[in-house]
Amino acid sequence: MTHSLEIYCENNNKYYQFPLGTNLKEVYDIIKPKLKNHVLAARVNNKLQDLSYELMQPKRVKFIDMTGIDGYSVYTRSLCFILCKAIGKLYPNERFRIVQHICDGLYCKFKNKHIILNENDISNIEKEMKKYVDQDLRIYRDTVETATALQLFAAKGLCAKNELLISRKQPYTSVYRIEDDVDYFYGVLAYSTKSLNNFQLYKFHQGVLLRLPERKTPNVIPPYSPQEKKFRIHTEYRRWGRILGISNISDLNKHVDNNTIGDIIKISEAQQEKKIAQIADRVYKRRNRTKVILIAGPSSSGKTTFSKRLAIQLQVIGLKPINLSLDDYFVDRELSPRDENGEFDFESIKALNIKQFTKDINDLIEGKSIQIGKFDFEEGKRKYTGESLEIDRKNIIIIEGIHGLNPMLTHHLPKKALFKIFISAMTSISIDDHNLISSTDNRLIRRMVRDYKYRHYSAVETIQRWGSVLDGEIKHIIPYQEEADIMFNSALPYELGVLKNQAEKILNGVYKNDREYSKAERLLKFFSYFRSIEEKEIPPTSILREFVGGSTFEY
Repeated sequence: MTHSLEIYCENNNKYYQFPLGTNLKEVYDIIKPKLKNHVLAARVNNKLQDLSYELMQPKRVKFIDMTGIDGYSVYTRSLCFILCKAIGKLYPNERFRIVQHICDGLYCKFKNKHIILNENDISNIEKEMKKYVDQDLRIYRDTVETATALQLFAAKGLCAKNELLISRKQPYTSVYRIEDDVDYFYGVLAYSTKSLNNFQLYKFHQGVLLRLPERKTPNVIPPYSPQEKKFRIHTEYRRWGRILGISNISDLNKHVDNNTIGDIIKISEAQQEKKIAQIADRVYKRRNRTKVILIAGPSSSGKTTFSKRLAIQLQVIGLKPINLSLDDYFVDRELSPRDENGEFDFESIKALNIKQFTKDINDLIEGKSIQIGKFDFEEGKRKYTGESLEIDRKNIIIIEGIHGLNPMLTHHLPKKALFKIFISAMTSISIDDHNLISSTDNRLIRRMVRDYKYRHYSAVETIQRWGSVLDGEIKHIIPYQEEADIMFNSALPYELGVLKNQAEKILNGVYKNDREYSKAERLLKFFSYFRSIEEKEIPPTSILREFVGGSTFEY
């Protein structure tokens, strides 16, 4: 007698009976719930699983495609695997590294600096990848003894993977396989190559750019938009990481094991302070025309601490900074725009009184006095305090806000009077050569720790909001990042080891019946790669203190 179990499909709100041991792919092929695109994985009791997962108990199942954040990550990782497979086939003796997220894709290059791909090389790689897609090759997940995995990767020359697995100290490891090619990936992969049918390869600097489709419209690969400033700052920090000897997590763990992490913290903080001082020097050289510094960046970039540290550096060289907040230029609440759900959209630039902002800034630049307004968030109205403000030749105005680089905000301001800064946590270390650390994950972890500590939000509440936060950034911040005069990377190479100490406790408060459990479980696995790093060496003015606490700045 065949034992059966009950499955509840969240996609269509129906119950089904299946034989014990049925895998998710077989379930999907029978149920065929409506998805906009190829099914990539499923949440089983709110935990992300690949489609080879066998059901041994009653479960709640939700199949996902790439239009969600989890599905998009599955698609991206799976494409990376077939790119690595194609590179391994065409260049069997060369090691290959996925370097960074940029230009709606992933920049990848050979570790051998003498190999510079031309258009014909890239065309051949793309043809090889598309051949795998057309062949509909199965992507298998095998659980093997870690010692076996180490032998497999050593044979392929994947030293960084071995160092990661050794530092993790787990007896068994899950590896993914396409035909005879084996690799390790942080997170779930697709069931087969057939679902990975939309991508493009472009020549990009010394390597190749793997361009990805838009998440919400997966049939569309967005038009190419250069991000040379972001590329330069990321390259600079990667180079700095190599000088420190920290390219991957395993490198960072070695410094913890060898008790040299204190030196890494001191050097990283000194390097960041030097960069802020250099930005202040650039402003000083333009002091006769620059009157306004605009600072913009996505959530949890450290904008507030950065602006305070920049103000100190400006004072060191004789300038007198004055801080203004874009939040004080919100329109009265009843005039605020609404989103597609009818809710107030405070992320939209139309939520700001641009006309009043433009008048005030132009008046200050021209030497006139303005009345200072403050937005009362309880009443939803802008009020005047009776205070006035005017500036002299040594004053410089610092304005921080998500719309600081938006041309709609600055269109009627004198361009020569503005200095624009984009700040973000552009994570400079990787998990290994084929697995990047997502900068959005880095910022989510920062925000989660800060929200829990200062706003009393649970991990569930922070994760719930995160999708809409990212959507807002895509609309209102990312399109204008290249408008900046300079970019600043607020990520610190050691910070995730510090954040681990608080974040793990917060994430353990997410339960299996919470829809956010999938992301929490993934982040807990992520932190399992890191050694804990104590906070005692971190200076009180560090950007990281904005999140973990202990800052001497007032917020």
